[in-house]
Amino acid sequence: MRIGIWNTAWLGDSVLTLPLIELVKKHFPQADIDFYVRKGFASLYTCHPAIDRVFEFDKKKLGIMGSWRYGRELAERGYSVWISAHRSWRSSAIAQLTRAPIRIGYDSGPLSRLVYTHTVERDFYKLEEIERLLKLAAPLGVPLNLGNREAHWPHLALCAEAEEKAEQVWKKLDPLRPTLGIHPGGAWATKRWPAENMAEVARLAARAQVQIILFGAKNEQEQSDAVREAVSGCPGFIDLAGQLSLPELAACLKRLDCYLSNDSGPMHLSWVQKTPTTAIFGPTVREFGFFPRGAACSVLEVNLPCRPCGLHGHKKCPEGHHACMRNISPRTVWNDIARKLGLNEEI
Repeated sequence: MRIGIWNTAWLGDSVLTLPLIELVKKHFPQADIDFYVRKGFASLYTCHPAIDRVFEFDKKKLGIMGSWRYGRELAERGYSVWISAHRSWRSSAIAQLTRAPIRIGYDSGPLSRLVYTHTVERDFYKLEEIERLLKLAAPLGVPLNLGNREAHWPHLALCAEAEEKAEQVWKKLDPLRPTLGIHPGGAWATKRWPAENMAEVARLAARAQVQIILFGAKNEQEQSDAVREAVSGCPGFIDLAGQLSLPELAACLKRLDCYLSNDSGPMHLSWVQKTPTTAIFGPTVREFGFFPRGAACSVLEVNLPCRPCGLHGHKKCPEGHHACMRNISPRTVWNDIARKLGLNEEI
């Protein structure tokens, strides 16, 4: 039996699919499970024990004909079951082309009722994303137990090379001082807290003798520069922005005492590993179901009539003021972090 599970959306979406994969593997232990993710994410899942093979899909390079050819390739892999967690027309078409006898998807996607042999309601706003994804296993006769959040916690399984990279980083740190990770970037401009605010939190942390590790992608130079300039030269500051693979980033996040992030993919790499996480939400809201879980995590946000303004955010604030982010003060964020680190909030 070969099962394909498809989620070629963003990084966080693929991480939140892990409980579904683990549940299916638990009830079909002899099945081979293939996981399809967006290009660039496969390395994060290659050592996961519930996943037999990981494939990357580069939708930017595939038009209609390319997607058709890709679907025909999948048909040759002989899937018994195809589960699609992505609701685009392309994902629907590819699901049909796999020719899997059992094809499961959400009933709200394009062509869903024509393409899938079984559909489920997504229940947006009623359930959080993990539970919405778990529902895709219901047509297979798998008991879901959606109320047990701990039973369906995502588990990252990182390869030894990534863990070794994190070990080398931590050898440079003082084990008696807390370590804060700061990631000022994000894919969507309106989901980024102002860089100068991130820099101010970094300064407050440095004054409290907190060690700081700066994280960021290579294309997030502007946001990283603000933090770098604020604390460069401070004892315990390590700049890893643009230097880590996804598995290495995840391994480092696991060791932090606290992680400060916008609503982004790396945020999910943090909280799923039980790292205390301070997340700043602007255009998006907790009610979407993509927030960090656990008592050690918090979402900082302000109430505004214009929130939420979209599922993903925008390049520019539709209202022109970006108050959802600008109204969250550095002191508020630092106080939340200080509590997590067991420090006096006032400096």
